[in-house]
Amino acid sequence: MKLHFEEKLPHQLAAIEAVCDLFRGQEVCRTEFTVSRRTGSPQLGLALEEGMEESALGVGNRLTLMDDEVHGNLVSVQLRNGLPPSETLADGNFTVEMETGTGKTYVYLRTVFELNKRYGFTKFVVVVPSVAIKEGVYKSLQITADHFRGLYANTPFDYFVYDSAKLGEVRNFAASPNIQVMVITVGAINKFGDEGEAAAEEADEARRREKSKNVMYRASEKTGGEKPIDLVRATRPILIVDEPQSVDGGLEGRGRKALDRMNPLCTLRYSAP
Repeated sequence: MKLHFEEKLPHQLAAIEAVCDLFRGQEVCRTEFTVSRRTGSPQLGLALEEGMEESALGVGNRLTLMDDEVHGNLVSVQLRNGLPPSETLADGNFTVEMETGTGKTYVYLRTVFELNKRYGFTKFVVVVPSVAIKEGVYKSLQITADHFRGLYANTPFDYFVYDSAKLGEVRNFAASPNIQVMVITVGAINKFGDEGEAAAEEADEARRREKSKNVMYRASEKTGGEKPIDLVRATRPILIVDEPQSVDGGLEGRGRKALDRMNPLCTLRYSAP
């Protein structure tokens, strides 16, 4: 059985346009950086010496608009939707409120393709509060893949669930010129686990924090000797936060701090009013 998705629902198109219009005037462009890989085995018939680095280009998002231009776009979107205009552009966080059951996941996934089509953005990270929601988003990507290929002329794209045992996918996320969608829980990007946050004697605390440090913040051979978080940061990803009230981390705001450490081009926060 093949599912059919309605592509012209007015409330969904309005939500997509609201986000895309934040970047009105943005030119299609990207940024490039070096991604290294240490290798001691032959690659493509070439014998590389132990420890030798094989480099590739990483591809990231690039914003050419000035803050006042983004602010002007924001005000236009707010006025169009009957919202009070913001006096300043406080930060790169933008909230999109959608009623439960109106297709929030479909909207932000389709927004990925629209932002790519209009402005050339390719790197997106969907951050969710729980494993259950992570699996739900991944399932949505699977069942909408053919739908989006049909809508967007078979634009190549890849999507994956972040797995600390498969860090090569993070390297590919950084190096690929295609649309990349990484789905990740906020717990996977918090810098330290609960053990490292516990109060202890000062000398022991440093050791515990290092031991509990999230894999995302450790250098790995699978990412060319780099920390996975540094590869993600270099791409200036657009963050899509599902249920931000649960992701942020309460009064301590550990989740919000973790989002900031990803060096996002902007953060789109999708929530129910």
